[in-house]
Amino acid sequence: MKVKELLKTKDNKIEKWPKVAIIILNWNGWKDTIECLESVFRNTYPNYQVIVVDNGSTDGSIEKIKAWTEGKQKVLTPESTHPLYNLSHPPIKKPIPYIYYTREEAERGGNFKLEEKITKEWQEQRKPNSKELNPTPSYLLIFIQTGENLGFAGGNNVAMKFVLKKSDYDYVWLLNNDTVIDKHALLEMVKLSENNGKIGMVGSKLLFYSTPNIIQSLGIVSSSKIKASGKHIGMLEADGPVFGREIEINYFMLGASLLAKNILLKEVGLLDDKYFMMAEEEDWCIRTLLAHYKLFCSGKSKIWHKGSHYAPTRSMVKSFCGKRSIRCLWSSFLISGYYSVRNKIYCMKKNFPKFFLGYCFIELPYRILRMIVGILIYDDYKLARIKLILKAVYDAITGNMGKTIDPVDWERNLDKE
Repeated sequence: MKVKELLKTKDNKIEKWPKVAIIILNWNGWKDTIECLESVFRNTYPNYQVIVVDNGSTDGSIEKIKAWTEGKQKVLTPESTHPLYNLSHPPIKKPIPYIYYTREEAERGGNFKLEEKITKEWQEQRKPNSKELNPTPSYLLIFIQTGENLGFAGGNNVAMKFVLKKSDYDYVWLLNNDTVIDKHALLEMVKLSENNGKIGMVGSKLLFYSTPNIIQSLGIVSSSKIKASGKHIGMLEADGPVFGREIEINYFMLGASLLAKNILLKEVGLLDDKYFMMAEEEDWCIRTLLAHYKLFCSGKSKIWHKGSHYAPTRSMVKSFCGKRSIRCLWSSFLISGYYSVRNKIYCMKKNFPKFFLGYCFIELPYRILRMIVGILIYDDYKLARIKLILKAVYDAITGNMGKTIDPVDWERNLDKE
């Protein structure tokens, strides 16, 4: 039975709805993760299970999140005056049962019998309470500890390998831990995907957490067949009815919220962990398109994304060479500047090898020159930023991928200079 038909009949028997694994990756961000979980656990979609992957945090994240499931850790964000406060408050009813796996245990598929036993016990014990808000999932919470920082791709891949060992999941939803969701966000994505068999992935309308009515992105579209560059739909514009529709995306969508069909994981593969961080979703979306699936954004699926915890101000957005550019602090550039340049080049080399030589001689020099001009005009630490960009280009072309820079070392060398 289609989701549209289930909605008409108001049938909430969970086995009739596609099962979704919601994967939330945490790295030293337990406060954000707990706020995200509070919003996720009150969403209206009937059939979902949450998997929290900890990427080797050093701030006691797993202990804090476990304490939250037991009702021993309060939700510390946001302030009660924040316009999105009601998405995560009042707190949902505790305790929430969970099971903990190491990376190795998860990749082997976990312990199905134990999961089933704990889930059944919890379902029998749950009772409606007018004074407390019951969490909406019918399954226990899964914790996975990777043991080290595997990056965005590596951490999410551990959870997706766990999902692929099971036979009952229909979708995975990659959701950033620094987000809060509208309670109908997942339902709207599944509705869109189920009504079009050619869709491989669905994204959400991302809005800035600090300015909830301003759009971060609905997806990136490109006029180029080889996807060398693109434009964000709705970026920095006020939300409105025009952005509430379904939009086909011909390039990629941001990984803060991506719903992928389970069959896609088998046909297209998982995220490429050579990226470590940044551009993994671009690569994944391009591979999806090359496999003749479609990408869509649901404008009715609303997610508020903290990102750098603020929306860019006018002073941060500069226009030159015919395009807008968001200038970032040196501390952010150390990560985003290097990995965005290196991974973009690697993505082109990997997915469009026939056009890569032309890209290196036409698009890439213009892009790098434009970045250098922007640095010389607007930014601090000019020489260090330029060195970092040139290293990114060299590493991409020579195949030096993965986690390849240490921000601490760069900061130390900067102090010497």
